[in-house]
Amino acid sequence: MKILHIESAYYPLLLVSQCISAGYNNDAAFSYIHKVNHDEIKPVYRDFGHVDDILGSRIHNRNLQNVKPSEKDSNNYQHNKVTSLLKLNDINRSANVKNRRTESKEEYHSNLTDTKSSDSHQTKKLPNAIIIGVKKCGTRALLEFLRVHPDVRATGPEPHFFDKHYEEGLEWYRQKMPLSNDAQITIEKTPSYFVTKEVARRVLNMSKDVKLIVVVRDPVTRAISDYAQVASKRKDLKPFEAMAFVDNSTTVVDTTWTVIKIGVYSKHMQKWLRYFPLGQFHFVSGENLIANPGEELEKVQQFLGLSTVVTNKNFVFNGSRGFPCIKKNLKSKRVHCLDGTKGRKHPHVNPIAIKRLRDFYRPFNAKFYQMVGKDFHWL
Repeated sequence: MKILHIESAYYPLLLVSQCISAGYNNDAAFSYIHKVNHDEIKPVYRDFGHVDDILGSRIHNRNLQNVKPSEKDSNNYQHNKVTSLLKLNDINRSANVKNRRTESKEEYHSNLTDTKSSDSHQTKKLPNAIIIGVKKCGTRALLEFLRVHPDVRATGPEPHFFDKHYEEGLEWYRQKMPLSNDAQITIEKTPSYFVTKEVARRVLNMSKDVKLIVVVRDPVTRAISDYAQVASKRKDLKPFEAMAFVDNSTTVVDTTWTVIKIGVYSKHMQKWLRYFPLGQFHFVSGENLIANPGEELEKVQQFLGLSTVVTNKNFVFNGSRGFPCIKKNLKSKRVHCLDGTKGRKHPHVNPIAIKRLRDFYRPFNAKFYQMVGKDFHWL
């Protein structure tokens, strides 16, 4: 093993680091360091006070600046110093193992994607792209699928910065982002952004160049899915028909119900187009994201300026849940499926109610198709 010859206060620490990296255990490391110190070099020790602060034992009233200690003092001092450093190394190793075992869900999401190089300089950056909506249309699935791309770093929990935590400031928001290197883009998703009127202006104030992704699906199916999620948490919830229509009828749609209002995509899109040009948006079909995820992911990667890495080959369809799972490594049999709440069974809804809702949404859908230049072929 090659030892770095250096006259510095960090000399024992450097020796310890090199010994541990070379695979020495504590006893072997100390014996080797002791031999090197006697046979090869006699370092000039400087003030070790700041190192001892870390180790928990300070040296008081001792000035070693440019003074060579006696051989006996040097040996005892270095023995204690190296032994302490080796013990500290063992403690750090144990702590690292414990941290890996207790890795949080957010850290798992952040670490799911490999960085290009372990030596790359990583920082937390404001997002290059945001999945702004729409709730219950497949935003979580899209984020998880994109996360497989090595040039994408994505958030775990939804930050809700622009609609709930804006007063915290951009630095707070930046700290919610994952670490990324210069070759990677950062993406976050918060579906409520699409329907919250202040958000578009606030996003523009952060960046006029940010790319915006909108996942949409048939608004009738979306409304039933939204209701199913709420009903899974509230057993006393009224039937879907009782909440979607006024006075328990199936003729007058209750447009004050948030579940219904979210699906009027054209109304929300108008607000966003006041601040951003259409070219900064990409629209994903929620239906096709399930039926043909590779096709949708190829379009998204192109929109984001990424190389096409995630394709149909990465997906395996889960027949029991009716939802695709993704393979991060094509050579592995391991697949990553979304949690059990995805692909949740929908409640039965009166066909007459469904027809009335389709009639209600039809003109809004047509306007949305015209606004974004894409026909989603909803009935």
